[in-house]
Amino acid sequence: MKKPSSNWRSDAKTVLCGLSMGCADVVPGVSGGTVALILGIYERLVSAIGNFDVTLVRQLKQGHWREAAAHVDLRFLMMLGGGLGSGVVAMSLIVNRLLADPLARSLTFASFSGMILASSLLIALMIRPTGRDRIYSPVLGLAGIAMAWWVSTLVPAGTTGPPGYLWLFACGSLAICAMILPGISGALILLVLGVYAHLTEVPHNLLHGEAPMQNLLVLTVFGCGCGLGLLLFSKVLKWLLTHHHALTMSLLCGFMLGALRKLWPFQRDLTPEIEKFKHKQFELVWPESLDGPCLAVLLAAGLAIAGVLATDWFVRRARQPVDA
Repeated sequence: MKKPSSNWRSDAKTVLCGLSMGCADVVPGVSGGTVALILGIYERLVSAIGNFDVTLVRQLKQGHWREAAAHVDLRFLMMLGGGLGSGVVAMSLIVNRLLADPLARSLTFASFSGMILASSLLIALMIRPTGRDRIYSPVLGLAGIAMAWWVSTLVPAGTTGPPGYLWLFACGSLAICAMILPGISGALILLVLGVYAHLTEVPHNLLHGEAPMQNLLVLTVFGCGCGLGLLLFSKVLKWLLTHHHALTMSLLCGFMLGALRKLWPFQRDLTPEIEKFKHKQFELVWPESLDGPCLAVLLAAGLAIAGVLATDWFVRRARQPVDA
């Protein structure tokens, strides 16, 4: 049995992981699934959500509450969910300010790009395909890159008014599938579907007391759609990770690499007359010169890469005495 201090540390770590995932999910181009994969909790998360099944229903009917909680890893999901929700709300309040400034946006994208690039390398090195999977794994990796690259080129849809509740439910079901997939940004999918601007305004409206019941209803409908999509899609992912682990990880690694296009830090603003980032359009460009801002972007990416590699090294070193 684990000591209380050990549980406390584990819970705190899980909350921080959820906080990081929530912050990432709000930024178009970054996936919470990518963060989960980087932090090493992705497979545990998919497995826990996928265990909402007939066995759980039977345990609940029989009053076996502890067994049911252990079956779905409830403590982990609650800590992660609390952190994730806090991260979504916090980032929703600052994302426009963070991404509206050209330099801040470039540094943010560079940092995310560095973390994803380093993490993709580490994950790729951990994949151990056998037999015919040695041929299929690189193919699926390239397919993942192509698919994520294509998704990053999609143009956001225009909106003429608040979206309907049925459409919000459908968008939630689809976006959550993207959010749990590394490399495919749920926020980007919401942008393409034309509901991102409306949804990111909800936390601000609630804090200022603007139409609270209507905004709570929007969150409830969207959340129900996310819940349904998550339950169904997680079962597919759980089966793939159980039966085709190397192939699935190769595809997910490809998703992460393909998403780097959306996070290219050097972009030209095509809509300078628009103030809010969520309504803007950008063109990817090469830096014109190796000036101060360009060096700052390269430094941010380099520090992010070094941070991920250093963290991985320390974690591996800390585990050595235990594995020995």
